[in-house]
Amino acid sequence: VQLQASGGGLVQAGGSLRLSCVASGSIFRLNAMGWYRQPPGNQRELVASIDSGSMLISGSTKYADSVKGRFTITRDNAKNTVYLQMNSLKPEDTAVYYCNADVSGSPYDYGTHYWGKGTQVTVSS
Repeated sequence: VQLQASGGGLVQAGGSLRLSCVASGSIFRLNAMGWYRQPPGNQRELVASIDSGSMLISGSTKYADSVKGRFTITRDNAKNTVYLQMNSLKPEDTAVYYCNADVSGSPYDYGTHYWGKGTQVTVSS
């Protein structure tokens, strides 16, 4: 299973970016997906997560307190993709952002966590 993240870049404070992460490979079921970030000199932290939901109900979401009201996580199960819409960006949002997915390779597989390569987000003041 591979996770390919894209959408990072340099933006001024108050601006917006949209990150995307596509999962590919031997996937029977994509369970929870999420975004983490690692600011310079700090540990990796959860930004937002979304579970799989169902055909009629979107997955439930969780957010770090620091991004609530500014960031929105969504997913497109048909495309095996998770998105992170980041608005009102602040310099403290500067970090390498990593995609994470819990993937079941078969009906009997409870799931394995996979990480994508990070994408740099830099917010200038």
